[in-house]
Amino acid sequence: MTSLPPTANRLSPKQLKEWLHDGQEIALLDIREHGQYGEAHLFYAVNLPYSRMEAELPRLVPQKATRVVVYDTADEGMAQRAASVLAECGYTSVHILAGGAEGWKADGRQLFAGVHVPSKTFGELAEEVFHTPHISAQELKRRQDAGEKLVVLDGRPFSEYRKMNIPGGVCCPNGELALRTDLLVPDEETTVVINCAGRTRSIIGAQTLINLGLPNPVYALQNGTQGWVLADQALEHGADRRYPDAIPHDSLPALRERAQQYAARFEVPEITPQTLLQWQADSSRTTFLCDVRTGEEYRTGTIAGAQHAPGGQLIQATDLYLGVRGARVVLFDNEQVRAPVVAGWLRQMGWDVHVLRNADTLMAARPAQPAPAGHLPDLAGIPAAQLAAQAANGATLLDVRPSMEFRKAHLAQAVWSNRTWLEQEDSRLPGPFILLAKNQQDAAMAAKTLAAHGRQVVGANTDSPDAWRQAGLEVEASSDNPPDARCIDYLFFVHDRHHGNREAARQYLAWETGLVAQIDAQERAAFRLPG
Repeated sequence: MTSLPPTANRLSPKQLKEWLHDGQEIALLDIREHGQYGEAHLFYAVNLPYSRMEAELPRLVPQKATRVVVYDTADEGMAQRAASVLAECGYTSVHILAGGAEGWKADGRQLFAGVHVPSKTFGELAEEVFHTPHISAQELKRRQDAGEKLVVLDGRPFSEYRKMNIPGGVCCPNGELALRTDLLVPDEETTVVINCAGRTRSIIGAQTLINLGLPNPVYALQNGTQGWVLADQALEHGADRRYPDAIPHDSLPALRERAQQYAARFEVPEITPQTLLQWQADSSRTTFLCDVRTGEEYRTGTIAGAQHAPGGQLIQATDLYLGVRGARVVLFDNEQVRAPVVAGWLRQMGWDVHVLRNADTLMAARPAQPAPAGHLPDLAGIPAAQLAAQAANGATLLDVRPSMEFRKAHLAQAVWSNRTWLEQEDSRLPGPFILLAKNQQDAAMAAKTLAAHGRQVVGANTDSPDAWRQAGLEVEASSDNPPDARCIDYLFFVHDRHHGNREAARQYLAWETGLVAQIDAQERAAFRLPG
């Protein structure tokens, strides 16, 4: 077992609880794979799987002096390995939660199933505080059938919307509502219904429009598309209706004024570009810079150091973007309509959030991914046409893509594993290896672990299954390879709730509505909802 690096100390659950509420910056990292994390984790934990550590560390924990606490399930073995990686990458204040998640539970503290738990809990609290009006699936269908004036806006990203949506619904992600709703609603008498797949984005979307002062009747669709199916209604699939891209220039002053009033209500501060540059140069604090615009806008150019965090998703899944509790957060857009509204919600969630004025003066850089932390090996690229010959010569084709992608399509000769398994029982697989990965970075992280165990890696192939087929290779699918117990990177928790499993949908909705009852007084007090 890897020994603890000199900078890592074991931290008791009691001490960690104190740190989480002392007002100082802290990154609490659950380094288990996504499926393990989703089964039971700490409330404020950010999932940074060991298999992705070097790739995601610079984005989630950009300052290397930040207090970092890592944990695994119980035996601390993987936490020790993660602590070693952190130390190797230059992090200077690394700690391990004694006993991991099980130690936290044994100390009488709560573990949570599911993902994005703080955001989901916040959505339930927001509904409770604001008394957000909702409409049932049955009532919405009745009104649609009666031809009443109503618009259904789907608050999810377009990729989710296309999978399934309420019939007639139009995609307008929550982060775009403040800017684009007026173009989608014909008059003040038209009822507006916001939906998502479950509850959170329905609630936040509807309450956004209400808090902005939209004069229309506004409702959240109760339980979203899952509630629609549970009411025996059919969903639409593959729809392409979405918000308009162009915003009339003469409408911007009124939209901006409405957003500014909203921001003032929730005391959202603004900063200048000069202040942002000073904060970015300050190594004593973490500053997350988030571009809340659409993906298309982000890709045309952004501000150096910014990550794309579309506003609705930033609220819905904050832990995917902000890895340091207590950090500063700066949001921006082009027109100062979307950012102030998203910031208002993040402020209510307890974040130290600011809106950047005059962001246009800094927007010039093309988006750039941060370089991975630490050193990763350079791997030779192996063309698909050479894979069969390499395997015939004794090389093991080791597929380190996500387990569900392996199940859908993999080379007939390939063996599946991932970096966490390679640190444990798969460390003695016969080599040499050719790694099959989604990208070169994933392959390099797996190769680093194999090299640490004295295993030889010949190179990597990052082609798709279609490319393998075109090269004449045999590609197959399997429903149980790897078996469920090995798929630690996949969360089986009600995973098929969108595919006709009604009991799973009921279980998920019960989980979501039950979150508030599971948090303690300190966790509840950390939110800043009115009243």
